[in-house]
Amino acid sequence: MKIGVPKEIKIGETRVSMTPSLCRRCVSLGAKVIIQKSAGDSAGFTDAEYRGAGATLVADGASVWKAADLILKVKEPLPAEYDLLREGQALFTYLHLAAGPSLAKVLLKKKILGIAYETVEGGDGSFPLLKPMSQIAGRLAIQIGAYFLQSQHGGSGVLLGGIPGTLPGHVVVVGAGNSGAHAVQMAAGMGARVTVLDLDTRKLEALDSEYRGRVVTLMSNPANVEASVADADLLVGAVLIPAAKAPIVVSRKMVAKMRPGSVIVDIAIDQGGCIETIRPTSHKEPVYKQHGVVHYAVPNMPALVGRTSTLGLTQATEPYVAMIVQRGINAALAAHKGLSRGVNTRDGRITNEAVARDLGLT
Repeated sequence: MKIGVPKEIKIGETRVSMTPSLCRRCVSLGAKVIIQKSAGDSAGFTDAEYRGAGATLVADGASVWKAADLILKVKEPLPAEYDLLREGQALFTYLHLAAGPSLAKVLLKKKILGIAYETVEGGDGSFPLLKPMSQIAGRLAIQIGAYFLQSQHGGSGVLLGGIPGTLPGHVVVVGAGNSGAHAVQMAAGMGARVTVLDLDTRKLEALDSEYRGRVVTLMSNPANVEASVADADLLVGAVLIPAAKAPIVVSRKMVAKMRPGSVIVDIAIDQGGCIETIRPTSHKEPVYKQHGVVHYAVPNMPALVGRTSTLGLTQATEPYVAMIVQRGINAALAAHKGLSRGVNTRDGRITNEAVARDLGLT
């Protein structure tokens, strides 16, 4: 098997889909690994380390795509890469097709076997390849929100932790899954007032027990969301429906009632976002203002901490990549039900029900 690792081309992307350690393991199992030169530089992994691990280095991304049976990436292919995809090739990466109809069309036309990190399931029904990036995004959301709350960045000038004699900033987290729970952890650690909303009472009970009343937990209904959002200094959107487009939970009218200079960070932007006024931004231009509120919605937020994100991602993907190398792709998919649930496209068909529904396909 030939595994290709191209350099990520999304603006500000610093992650790489394979570490030298994972490369060494794949080579020891009999795979040929082809890596684009400098693919790991931004994450702190040198070409010399990859050579030492047995990889073949090539000068450009096109050579990687041309030579490989399986392309291993971090982010979904961008339009500049569409023509590089070969018919029948396998692709293992974050795909987020519900929010990317143009990419879905290309994958179907070229009969790509598209395995999405975000829909691979663990034995307990969890999403082990989504989890590390959700955790990082949740933690970063508070750092980023605190930064843009500063007056010189267009924020309201609120210090999340406050000082004695002043109210701490109010952080509202909509969604108590992996990313939401980690946002709550960081916000509480900074001394902010924290409110978290979710539809799942078990998640709310777990947070209430963990923080012993230091965090306000509310059922996510329109009245509670509206009241909480209106008082938020920092609003974090962290709603996830696996594979599907994120539902709009915070309306435009709710955003319009927020105080000027408040900040929104929508972690769900990969799946379209859960806040009506949100649109994707980039690391080059991360924010915009609407209704006087600062909006941040960078889809590849974990790239801000490329080395940590790369290590977190690859330690999660390694067992699956190793299985594919050992058994071959088709045998691995047949043997591992959770990995097979990661398949979103195959033989010109959408194979994930939620993705098909959101794209209006069968």
